[in-house]
Amino acid sequence: MIQRIFKYAFLLAFLGFFSCVSNEKIIYLQNLEGNQPISEDEMISYEIPEYRLQYNDILDVRIQTVEDLIKNGFNFQNQQNNQMQVGAQGGGDVFYMTGYTVDKEGNIRLPIVGDVNVKDKTIEEARVEIEKKLSQFVTSELYVMVKLGGIRYSALGEFRRPGKFVVLQDRMTIFEAIANAGDLNTVAKRDEIMLIRQYPEGTKLHRVNLNDRQLIQSPYYFIQPNDQLYAEPMKVREIGTGENAVQTFVLFTSVLTTTLLVVNLFAN
Repeated sequence: MIQRIFKYAFLLAFLGFFSCVSNEKIIYLQNLEGNQPISEDEMISYEIPEYRLQYNDILDVRIQTVEDLIKNGFNFQNQQNNQMQVGAQGGGDVFYMTGYTVDKEGNIRLPIVGDVNVKDKTIEEARVEIEKKLSQFVTSELYVMVKLGGIRYSALGEFRRPGKFVVLQDRMTIFEAIANAGDLNTVAKRDEIMLIRQYPEGTKLHRVNLNDRQLIQSPYYFIQPNDQLYAEPMKVREIGTGENAVQTFVLFTSVLTTTLLVVNLFAN
């Protein structure tokens, strides 16, 4: 009986020591074996896919005539920027209330103009289309600015602060998105992050390796609106061992102490 207890304790300790999370599994942007190495001073060209608008996107549309510019200068734009900053500081989504949402038919509805179809268009193509529609109602020269109402994405699974986020930027890398969600937990599978990306035709699932420096050259280095990031846990979490050597040592010490107490109990 005592020998069996020691056997199980030794087996648990063995699994604990060899189940720690190694540095190779948690260090970002490594030059992995088998890939062309990228030096730290090397200029890296990356791919930025041109985003095309789709259902549920929110656009920030600002329109000024020459008369507005003469009267107000750039005060109108500064006022809009101040509103954005207040909304961002308050944690709210300011563009949800002030922007124009793309409906299921791919239209946004503007005052006076009515429906303008922007589905599958780039931001610049949408701006040209809006300006074309407005020119039918306004005779003076127009200044039209169109921007995405922030980048919306979700972080699920082994993040320190999972949730849904809105970032008021034109573009954002996957590492910025992860940092905004508090970084990954130690037990997250950094080499198998699932990226769920929306396309006009549907949804695709992509696997992303954050440990690989080649990620910078991939089309998944930059986050797109409505992306979802899912981080799965490693087997270490399922086994229940420590995330590092210290935690594993503490676990082993606890198991050993308990084992000795049981042995002492049976011996007496």
